[in-house]
Amino acid sequence: MCEKQAASPREHSLEVPNAHQEMRIARSDLPLHCPMPNMRLWDSHPKVYLPVEATGRERCPYCGTVFILEDF
Repeated sequence: MCEKQAASPREHSLEVPNAHQEMRIARSDLPLHCPMPNMRLWDSHPKVYLPVEATGRERCPYCGTVFILEDF
């Protein structure tokens, strides 16, 4: 019989991936990739790097989240 393990305290503090349609980021978040480090990875898509510093705005091809560079 397999019991479900309780989530660790760290997992409770992580954001659900792909839950936001738009995220504002700072230069300190570069290089930008989706999902971001503060998101759970196990139930998301593969990591993809996004060149937001070139345009100030990029859309993730997997989940559609739009990332906006605040200090572009």
